[in-house]
Amino acid sequence: MKLKTQIVDMDTGGVQKILLNPVDITHLAMFAGERVLLKYKKLETVAIAESTSLVEQGNVGILDEVKKELGVTEGGFVEVTSDVKPTSILAIRKKMDGFPLKEEEIKAIVDDLVTGRLLDIDVAAFLVSEQILGLSLEETVHLTRAITERGEQLDFGTNVFDKHSIGGVPGNKVSLLIVPIVAAAGLLIPKTSSRAITSPSGTADTMEVLANVEFTVDELQEIVSKSNAAIVWGGALNLAPADDLFIRVEHPLQIDPRPQMIASIMAKKMSTGIQHLVLDIPTGQGCKVTTMEEARKLSHDFITVGNELDINVHCAMTYGSQPVGHAIGPALEAKEAMEALMGRGPTSLIEKSTGLAGILLEMGGLAVRGGGRKLAKDILASGKALEKMREIIEAQNGNPKITPKELPVGEQTYDLQAPSDGYVATLSNRALVRIARAAGTPKVHGAGLYLHAKVGSRVKEGESVLTIYSESEGKLSDAINVAKNLMPFTVEGMLLHTMTDTEQF
Repeated sequence: MKLKTQIVDMDTGGVQKILLNPVDITHLAMFAGERVLLKYKKLETVAIAESTSLVEQGNVGILDEVKKELGVTEGGFVEVTSDVKPTSILAIRKKMDGFPLKEEEIKAIVDDLVTGRLLDIDVAAFLVSEQILGLSLEETVHLTRAITERGEQLDFGTNVFDKHSIGGVPGNKVSLLIVPIVAAAGLLIPKTSSRAITSPSGTADTMEVLANVEFTVDELQEIVSKSNAAIVWGGALNLAPADDLFIRVEHPLQIDPRPQMIASIMAKKMSTGIQHLVLDIPTGQGCKVTTMEEARKLSHDFITVGNELDINVHCAMTYGSQPVGHAIGPALEAKEAMEALMGRGPTSLIEKSTGLAGILLEMGGLAVRGGGRKLAKDILASGKALEKMREIIEAQNGNPKITPKELPVGEQTYDLQAPSDGYVATLSNRALVRIARAAGTPKVHGAGLYLHAKVGSRVKEGESVLTIYSESEGKLSDAINVAKNLMPFTVEGMLLHTMTDTEQF
């Protein structure tokens, strides 16, 4: 049935809906609340049809999400048909009932997701099933391949290297050291990174302070041919678009199913033609992975899936109970990374970066087992990594002569002070993330945090432990309130709370 479009300015909270006159719903032999298939020019999508007499017979009310999906305009014509449930719905129900999925069933889910035949509620059902019931490693391999096949696939040749982290630790700007170290040694490392979803800064956000990170596939190929490396945002390359659609639903649900995380990471590595991968698994209190036993299990799964996909995976379980270095937030992290490349960065950042880079150098046959860290440190100390980083920055249309002092940070600041003499006993990663995001990260590059003291540091009463940076008084005020409520650090001997007999539990 062809219906005339009527644009309705209404936000549906991410749910694809249309409005139909009750007479048209009857003619379509369906009920309100059922799904319909919409075709406009060469595009199609699925939406839920709601009944209302506010829309005249012969018209279709197009709400925000469908308007974005199809690009429809007022007064156009859309083909509307009752949508027979795709086979992927049956596959999702099968997984909800606890049964394993075949390769073709998983492929159908991914295909229907990318073509718009699945609604967010369908995707949520699949993800929650993964969260509760899990996927076998065989199913995870099938999911990885299906996600990869639905996007661009790059080819940089043989012996392509990469580093990736499962995330969860603020201030983890190690890729800005690892990439130039490894490239300076002669290995090919085209690093495609993500922007922050829930963290204060993703690698792409931090690199964007120094250079452009959004390129086409052809432009990326040219950058890598010049510098043997790149640090770019993968989202601009149409790599594994199904993964972005899964993440869109994961985010409001605040879940990250392990099989989905493995498939997400490995699909993006397959899409960029990676053959050798070092995977950083931060472990400890406040991390995604809290115990070494859990980290070993996850490492086993990544390595097994990697073997099936012809990717050589080495997993590094790293200390993750507090931030890497002292800076959190795009500009502050970029400053700290550049300072480390210039030989004056914090020990935790240099040690972690050279340790992970060293593993890649060993995988590339440039160092014997156990000798990679020393070679990485030598490359860093020689200035070759800094020179390579400046080359990468220039290739990505940045200023290769930029210095750390020239990188602007928020002018609005506030110091959180030690309430007593003693040693810093704890730092909360989660609290630090929430404070930084309240200050404006990652969208506001100059916002963030700087830690003057970390766990084990001695402080005196009144000394600054943490400085909050923001670019507006309002955001700074928000961050201060979050900091005071969450108490991001504790000092030995400090009073944590006082309670009176009138206070309620």
